[in-house]
Amino acid sequence: MDLSATDIKILTLLQQDASLTVAEIAEQVNLSVSPCWRRINRLEKEGVIGKKVALLNAEKLGMGLVIFARISLSQNDEASLHTFEERVRQFPEVVECYTVTGTADYFLKIITRDIKRYDQFLRRHLLQIPQVRDVNSNVAVTQVKYTTGLPLESQL
Repeated sequence: MDLSATDIKILTLLQQDASLTVAEIAEQVNLSVSPCWRRINRLEKEGVIGKKVALLNAEKLGMGLVIFARISLSQNDEASLHTFEERVRQFPEVVECYTVTGTADYFLKIITRDIKRYDQFLRRHLLQIPQVRDVNSNVAVTQVKYTTGLPLESQL
């Protein structure tokens, strides 16, 4: 998709603060309100802007344990992949799931309250999926960087 420099500026502002009004955005990108609104509306219709959400502080909500789990499946046929993916989508603790290359089949990012809750999740849910052969878990110790923003300026 071809995005103009103004589109990139609008998207950058929305990534930083989705609660900005159209008037506030328009002022910052040197547009009047109507053309700015039309651009935002087009970006929403084209799916560039998927949705606007509030980002919660997991630690303040008592969910400070982040686990990165590498999952290997016992079978890699289409049905096994589909079954695993459907099950993983049902677990609210799994906030991200990726198919990957290399020695594992999937990487999961799992957030929970503490190691005891993770152990319960692992035993009661993840290891109960028949296709799971191996789970290798890594506990995040320190968050060095966290962003939900995409590197839009590098696209110019």
